[in-house]
Amino acid sequence: MDIRERIERSEELAYNKFAWLSSKCGNRETFEEKDRVRTAYMVDRDRIIHSKAFRRLKHKTQVYIKTWGDHYRTRLTHTLEVAQIAKTIGRGIGLNEDLIEAIALGHDIGHVAFAHNGEEVLNSLLPNGFRHSENSVRVLKRLERGGKGLNLTPEVLDGILHHSGFSLNAPKAYTLEGQVVKYSDKIAYVNHDIDDSIRAGLLKLEDIPTSVIKNLGKSHGERIDTLVKDCIFTTLKNIDVDKPEVSLSSCIEKELTELRHFMFEYIYKGAILKVERDKAKFVLSQVYEYFYKNPDKLPGFYRSIAEAEGLHQGVADYISGMSDDYCLYVFNDIYVPKLVIY
Repeated sequence: MDIRERIERSEELAYNKFAWLSSKCGNRETFEEKDRVRTAYMVDRDRIIHSKAFRRLKHKTQVYIKTWGDHYRTRLTHTLEVAQIAKTIGRGIGLNEDLIEAIALGHDIGHVAFAHNGEEVLNSLLPNGFRHSENSVRVLKRLERGGKGLNLTPEVLDGILHHSGFSLNAPKAYTLEGQVVKYSDKIAYVNHDIDDSIRAGLLKLEDIPTSVIKNLGKSHGERIDTLVKDCIFTTLKNIDVDKPEVSLSSCIEKELTELRHFMFEYIYKGAILKVERDKAKFVLSQVYEYFYKNPDKLPGFYRSIAEAEGLHQGVADYISGMSDDYCLYVFNDIYVPKLVIY
């Protein structure tokens, strides 16, 4: 028996009856022999974490643009926090932690520079719009490894595709592991963005709605602890009545929704950061316009995409992969006059 087979066997004995077993994984688009040591989801996790797109997350904004403080979150540290929260929830429920980790590590890999500001720009410019969850799947299937993609399993790709959105009616991942990542993403970003906002002096603890403090907790750690445990125990209750669905209790869900609405009104879309948001949107839109008008300036790989799938797509793929720093470098190179000494 291979090591992989032994791991798969241990999953069958240890996991919840609704967990997605590695031995049940769907077919990759291109056939591969199974690894002798790693399960399919361990392979996917490793491919994502070793990808170029994953490394670029360290220079992509979470909320605060060009913040030099060492302790502010980036898209990479956000991803790691989501993965850790999701694995804790998954272990409590008895789900496949390797599948959870692969989805969590890849869920934001298609985000644009300058956080959701960049996403709004591309969404307004592209004929079919732009959603980072869909772009994450595109990066992993089409753009990585020079156009070959990472050839991931369908369960990982489905979890990444359906991680976004907060509506109860939004499409859900077909695995509980994917549903765990969706909740973990919200738990992570709402709370760590509060933490960063307080650190930046843009928010005070007393600004947070009273009911949220009362029902979720006063500190960053208390709120995450409340949400994680509620998600575990509520989901286990669902499973006890053969309702395989990840959820929060109605009371805690209401408070998380309230907290999220508060952050959108006060921080994400509020007047405090409007000037910086507008600057970021201007930079990215100008860079997009330049390459759309000058497709010959695109790198060869993206010119080939433009020829095969249309100019909008080729430019969008190039722009969406840029880190904040690289986008600013390109903008300066194109539009800022150079000092010439005669």
